[in-house]
Amino acid sequence: MQRIKNESGSQLKFWFLAFRPKTLTAALVPIVASTALVSALQFTVHWRISIYALLASIFIQIGTNLVNDAADFKKGADKEDRLGPKRVTQSGIFSYRAVMMMGSFFFFIAVLCGIPLVMIGGWPIVFIGVVSILCGYAYTTGPFPLAYRGMGDIFVILFFGLIAVSGLFYLHTHEWRIEAFVLGLQVGLHCAVLIAINNLRDIDGDKLVDKKTLPVRFGKQFARYEIAFLCFLPFLLLTYWIQVGFAWVGIGLLALPLAIRLSIKIFKNEPGPIYNKFLAQSAGLHILFGSLLALGLLL
Repeated sequence: MQRIKNESGSQLKFWFLAFRPKTLTAALVPIVASTALVSALQFTVHWRISIYALLASIFIQIGTNLVNDAADFKKGADKEDRLGPKRVTQSGIFSYRAVMMMGSFFFFIAVLCGIPLVMIGGWPIVFIGVVSILCGYAYTTGPFPLAYRGMGDIFVILFFGLIAVSGLFYLHTHEWRIEAFVLGLQVGLHCAVLIAINNLRDIDGDKLVDKKTLPVRFGKQFARYEIAFLCFLPFLLLTYWIQVGFAWVGIGLLALPLAIRLSIKIFKNEPGPIYNKFLAQSAGLHILFGSLLALGLLL
């Protein structure tokens, strides 16, 4: 009996790791920032809307992560010598079929969480939800896998920035506003830093399986400048908020030293295991800057 319990506990642990919990802040930050914007512009915040949106976003991301785990293994992108954390399909912990089924299950749960949002927002939310799930599948699988065509960065900016922030803002207000677009762009750019660093780290392995990420297409130096661009543009966009009367959003500059240090390290170090530390630091930048934006809007 104890052995069965231990095995069950181990499986739950491995599934949890397969969800990539450290990346789930990408789903949290845009929801927090968008909710703060709703309040800052004097609209009523409906917390159940934000909670349902957060759950749907998290479940879509988990589903995408699981499909990515399985698809990268099948395509040969994840091997024993990969520089990043071990993946459950590549390690043989779970089968390709089991991981894909679990990914599909989380997409289904996301749909259930999205039903109340559709009842509030109507067809625009149906469109956003359907496209989000389809692109979650298409990120690494299907006839045109986005990550294998160098479109992963754009995918992240769109779905974990512009669409997440603007969509939630619309659900609260039934309006599309330039403020939500700018905020979504800032959040999405910093979220894309994670995938850009990940792609630069994996450049050599991706070349072998014809995974044409931006570093593979244009080289390491291009990728370094891209990361720096993604790091610093959100800070330049702070000028917009100052111009429209939200001067307190300028406290986002407190995160600038972290962006500077991260960019310097990317330029100084060749892709390798050390980039796993840089990934953690980029996640910290995303959380810190997004939290400061939200706080500045509320102030």
